[in-house]
Formats: sequence, structure tokens, C-alpha cells
Amino acid sequence: MARFSLHTSLAGRKAVVALAGELDLAGAATLEHELSGLQAPTVVVDLRGLGFMDSSGLRALVVAALRAQGAGRRFALVPGASQVMRVFDVTRMRERLDFVADPGEVTGGS
Repeated sequence: MARFSLHTSLAGRKAVVALAGELDLAGAATLEHELSGLQAPTVVVDLRGLGFMDSSGLRALVVAALRAQGAGRRFALVPGASQVMRVFDVTRMRERLDFVADPGEVTGGS
């Protein structure tokens, strides 16, 4: 699997961050930096391009979700491959985070 990469696109008041490769400790810092700099009312993180994610990647996403919630912003995730989603299932975070089928179904916020 390729190294971790991300691509952020802005559409109105919504930011979509597409992740690819392996999200581990090395990539988590890059992701945290990117997410902390976004000011859009709605942020959608697309996990479909990931082949692997460990607990440090999960932590980065949970921290970003909590920050967004505290700021009154929406933070949603597009589910990825089964091996990526297993981290959410084992930790029961799938029940606590906002998952959507596709970034396009999330409106740009108010």
C-alpha cells in the first residue's frame, strides 16, 4: 500500500478531505494539521482510499470530531474498507461518530 496522502477540496461551505494509503502514526500528524486548519462549517473525511488505519489515525479523527462539535460544526466520515472500519467497530466509535454514504449527501452547513 502507498504511503499516506490526503487531498482537500472546498465546495461552498463544505470541505472534503479524501485520504489514501496507510493512516498510521506517521500520517496522523499530517491529518491533524490539515483538519485543525479547516474553518468550513462542514467537514467530511472520506476513508474510501485508505488500505490501513491504526489507533493513531482513529485518535486524530476523534479529536477532530470533538473539536468540530465544540465549535458547532458538522464532522462526518465516509466509511472505508472493512479493515479500516474494523478499528471503528472494535472501539465502538462507529456508534459515536457521524458516518455518511457519500460526501455529496452532506450539505455545506448553515
